[in-house]
Amino acid sequence: MTKIFHFILIVSLLTFFSCGEIRTFRSIPMGWKNISSNFEDLPDGIRVFSGRNKQLPLNAWYVEVDSKNVHLYTEIVVSNDMDRRETPGQFAARMDAVVVVNGGYFLMHKNPTEHVGLLKNNGEIISNTLRSMLKREKRYYLTRSAIGFDQSGAMDIAWIASHNDSIFEWDKPANNLPGVPVTEIDYSKAHFWKMNDAMQAGPVVVKNSRKHVTDNDEVFFWSKIPAIHPRTAAGYTKDGKYIFLVVDGRQPDSRGVNLNELSILMFDLDCEEAINLDGGGSSAIVVNGKLLNRPAGFTTQREVMSAIAVFAG
Repeated sequence: MTKIFHFILIVSLLTFFSCGEIRTFRSIPMGWKNISSNFEDLPDGIRVFSGRNKQLPLNAWYVEVDSKNVHLYTEIVVSNDMDRRETPGQFAARMDAVVVVNGGYFLMHKNPTEHVGLLKNNGEIISNTLRSMLKREKRYYLTRSAIGFDQSGAMDIAWIASHNDSIFEWDKPANNLPGVPVTEIDYSKAHFWKMNDAMQAGPVVVKNSRKHVTDNDEVFFWSKIPAIHPRTAAGYTKDGKYIFLVVDGRQPDSRGVNLNELSILMFDLDCEEAINLDGGGSSAIVVNGKLLNRPAGFTTQREVMSAIAVFAG
């Protein structure tokens, strides 16, 4: 009986870990350390932090940008290569950016690649909003979240959809549920969303300074997005700091996080609003030309279509 019990236990544990079902933590202390001194000529108003949690385990980095510093400005940038893809390091080198972090979702099998949802750069719409999705023979109309910067450079995160040539935002997302789709978007409750640069991604993970994950509303259910992965997130604090976070994953010393855990991390960094960006092998952050993390365990970077870049000037 003892041998049978041990066999069952081993099989159960193997099944448990192979499925990636690792329990979610309610608190994730990271012991953040300011590593800004590791970078020569880092502009005033930009600070770089690294953190580690040995229990999970987890490695992460974030860059804090003072949006009130008149010598810094932040934009959403788009690849101009023939295949519409560049690594964050290539973006940084080509555009002389101090900080670059990967951006929104894109279709890797397309050449040139295509962005998933809204992509707007310097007032020009490159890709339209994602208005609906077909899942299991039901069509869900959605207000998927986006990050944007207005003409003054101020960041905003909102649930959006387009109508005619205008982009609208809502105070709450369309209330989709698995198997229960929203079949019509109510534009009477919307407001114009006037952004010079914008990029859909999602879901929202912090709203009104509270942990708030809207993966069901934004129709990320029945996908791999909510599970444990390497992550990239962006947000802002009440005192005008922009936060760009990358979490390593799929490595022995850093497993990655799920959306709820990402929400905890961004909340603990005092974000008023925060959004999940493209993750997995795309998650990368570059400061002064130096890659901080190890995307999916490697020192090479994946080419992406869009990114967020911080410039000094």
